[in-house]
Order: sequence, then structure tokens, then C-alpha cells
Amino acid sequence: MDSRFKPLLLSLTAGLFLSASWYWHLSILLFFAFIPLLILEDHFRPGSASRSQLKLFGLIYLSFFIWNILVTWWIVYASFGGACMAILCNSLLMSLVFLIFSAIKSRLNKSFGIWFLIPLWIAWEHIHTLWDITWPWLTLGNVFAFNHQWVQWYEFTGTSGGTLWVLATNILVYNTLKNKSASKINSKPVYRIAAIFILPILLSYSIYFIRKAGEEITKRSIPVVVVQPNMDPYNEKFSVSYAQQFTKMLDLVRGTIHPETKYLVLPETFITGLNGDLNEESINNYREINWFRDSLLLKFPNLKIVTGGNTYRFYHQENEVTATARLDQSSGLHYDVYNSAIYIDPVHTEVYHKSKLVPGVERMPFPALLKPLESMAIELGGTMGSLGTQEERSVFKDREQGVAIAPVICYESIYADYVAEYVRNGANLIFIITNDGWWQNTPGYIQHLNFSRLRAIENRREIARCANTGISCFVDRYGNFSQTTDWWKVAVIEKNMTVNNSLTFFSRFGDLLSYLSIVLSSTLLIWALYVRLRS
Repeated sequence: MDSRFKPLLLSLTAGLFLSASWYWHLSILLFFAFIPLLILEDHFRPGSASRSQLKLFGLIYLSFFIWNILVTWWIVYASFGGACMAILCNSLLMSLVFLIFSAIKSRLNKSFGIWFLIPLWIAWEHIHTLWDITWPWLTLGNVFAFNHQWVQWYEFTGTSGGTLWVLATNILVYNTLKNKSASKINSKPVYRIAAIFILPILLSYSIYFIRKAGEEITKRSIPVVVVQPNMDPYNEKFSVSYAQQFTKMLDLVRGTIHPETKYLVLPETFITGLNGDLNEESINNYREINWFRDSLLLKFPNLKIVTGGNTYRFYHQENEVTATARLDQSSGLHYDVYNSAIYIDPVHTEVYHKSKLVPGVERMPFPALLKPLESMAIELGGTMGSLGTQEERSVFKDREQGVAIAPVICYESIYADYVAEYVRNGANLIFIITNDGWWQNTPGYIQHLNFSRLRAIENRREIARCANTGISCFVDRYGNFSQTTDWWKVAVIEKNMTVNNSLTFFSRFGDLLSYLSIVLSSTLLIWALYVRLRS
């Protein structure tokens, strides 16, 4: 082959390996996907005889663009603009991180410089979960959602441990090939590669069997019912009256809910107000709330409801007004609108506000700066414009039963450290309420479903997943699914969920690998800057 085409072939190979890792349980390909990129970096590195860093950027960007578009193309069904922003910007950010790695590696000129990629990439993945254009769907450690048996040790590391595993294996294989030290199968370099790949998998299965063997048979269980109403989010959901949807739900659960049932879980934005969103100051007075009490809770007083709905609240003090607040012309007051989870028992109503919002869809990034453009935020979930958030991960607590629910709403379930905050705040069960029908019958809802496996493993919490149109199911503490519903089908499922109050290492201390990587990356950047200034 003409050597002029080899860089392009390497770029395409990396992009295809990265993409295929997210399909058909081919996670193993990710252990080799960065090798072509490392070859390109070595050939076009700063200070080398190669003439253009721009060419390196173009080739790296092409790889990451292929990865982003082949794995997340389905975003276009929810928002064409959002899809373009996610795919183009995410590819650019990944490319910049790789180029920063290349520049630091070249500037410091250390024999171990290739290993700098690991802390830099993990630090970026974590930072990418914190700012306003967050889109961590392609966090490398997420890939093992499709082979969750390999990563039971996520209870210690979270997904950043998976990223470390992937990058370390790529670098070890690359160094072995570069040094041509794997000429024999029984050589030490081959043994090292085999060890770094096999030992984490053996550790995972060991943890699984030890945990299963040590389970307490007498642990308390809570009967939970999950309803998948299957309302078309683009048409039926907001054209059919809430009264009709509520009646349909009652028909579905008739005969399934019994006096011992403790929780009924309904999907994201299930409650649609008769006259719009629900004012949180008077939420107990709404018919939409009291219908639950007059029907289900009157008959089953031990039952609690966790459902989704759109709510709002006014700010009566000027210093309370947020960057996302809107002005009510009639009262002159500002207010925020929320995508909320609502907890209803026979007496009380509590509200949690979704706080990891989809950029460009539920929230205009950097609202304090881009306030004039917030009307461009796409209408999704029945609400137009940027939504409000809350600081703390509040938990719905039933003190009589000793149960505390983490109300995780849709997109929030892909954030490892974020979900662990609910558990640190006392949650012993996780309810994920979502509406995956925006993406149609594409890989999007399947990927979203599988990511819930990782949250269960990291925190060793059972999950009830309630989707309006996607796939509803229960997830045990080891990431195994049970009672998975069919796509685009009405369904009701029930299970006795086991309550667990023990904290895993990850739940207790958070994403320590990411925190350490941020410190190491900062040190590398300062070191590289010092070397540059000194020279």
C-alpha cells in the first residue's frame, strides 16, 4: 500500500474499533482502538521530522468523529441541532485532549511519557461531567456496560477504573509492538499483556462469587410495581388528556398492586397538569396529585408513588433568582420550571428536580451568559426553554419502612459520581424514571438501559427502571437484568427489591481515580509550562 494512505487507514481503523466496541458486546476491541492513534502521534509528534501538526489533528479528529457519529447518531431524532453540537464538539474536545497529551509528552521528553495519556484522559472525562456542555456518554469505562461481568470491581473504582484498564492495555500493547519484543508467544511482554487483560476479569468474577456466597438470605425486601405506559412522546403523550392517561394507568395496575405493595413507579413526566405545570407551593392541592390519593392510596395506605412531572416555583426574593429563571408578566415574579420526580404518600408530597440536564435540549449552556438564546432550547418533555436545577441530591425517605429512594431522572443515570451522591445521602434503592422514546427504535435506548448496570455495581443497589417507551426492568446489585419489557409495548412488572444499606468503597469515597488524575494532570501541565519557560 502507498505509504501516503497509511495515516488515513490508521485513523479509520481507530474510529471503527472505537465504534464497534459499543455494539454486539465487542468491548474487547477498545483494548486495541487507541493503538493506531498512538502510532500517528509518534509519527507526527511535535518536534519530529513530520511537517504538520495540523495533519495530526485532522487524523485524530476523524477517528473521534467516526466514533461519535456511529455510536450516538440517534440523537438526531430528538434534536438535529443537539446532535450536531454533541457529535462535533465532543469529537473536538477529545482531539484537543489527545493533542495536549502529545504536546506534554514531547515537551517533557521522558521515556515514560506515553503513560501521561492515562491521567489526562481520566481527568478530562471527569471534568466533562461537571460543566454546562457535559456529554459523558462515550466515557471509556461505560463500554463495559455491555460486558458487566468483567467489571464487578467498579464498586471500588467506578467507570474511571474501566478507562484506566482500557488505556493501560492499549499503551502496553503499543509499546510491545513498537519495541518488537513480542516475537515469541511465551515471552515476558506477551505474559504482561495477557495479565493486564485477564487478571481484572478474574478479579471481577471472584468478587461476584464471593459477594453472592455471602448474601444474607434474610435481607428485607420491598414489593415494587413498575408501569410502562408506552405513550408516544412526540404525539400521544401531550395530546391525550392526563385524565385518560391516569385511567389507563389504573387499568394497568388493577390486580397487580396488593396490600403489601410498597412502591408504584411511573415514568418521567407522567403527570401533565390540566392547566400546565404544577406549582410546588400548592402541589398538595392539585387534582393530579389527589387522584392518586383518592384512588390507589385510599385503598392501599401503605403504598407510595414515585412519578415524573413538570413543576415550577416562584422566587419571592430578588437574591433567589437564578440564571435560568423566567419572568411571569402577570405577577412580575421570576420562576423556574423543572423536570421533576414527585413522591406521593397518603399525606405528603415531595419533589426532586432533575439537575443533570441535556445541553441544548433541556438547558442552554452557560445560561448566565447566553440568557437571550435560551428560547432556542428544544422543547422536550413538554417544557420549552432552560430548566432549573437543585444543588443537593435529595432522597425520598420512608422512615417507617426504613427505605430511601434515589429518584434518578433519565440522563442523570449515566453519571457515576453523581448517582453515588444519592447513596451517600442515604438511598438504599434506586429508581430510574425515563422516557427513551425520543430516540426511536435505535441503539440509543439500549445503551442507556445498559448503563444502569454500572450504577447498580458501583453502589451495590438494586434498581427499578421505569421507561415510558423504552425498556423497563429491574437490575440487581451485580448488574443483571430481570423482567425486561419489550420496546414500545405497554407493560407492568413487579418484584420484591432487596434493600441494602452498606456503602461500597466507591459510594463512600467517590471517584478517587478521577480526583487523583486531575491532580496529576495539573502537575504535568505546570511541569511542561515550567520546562517551556525555562528553555
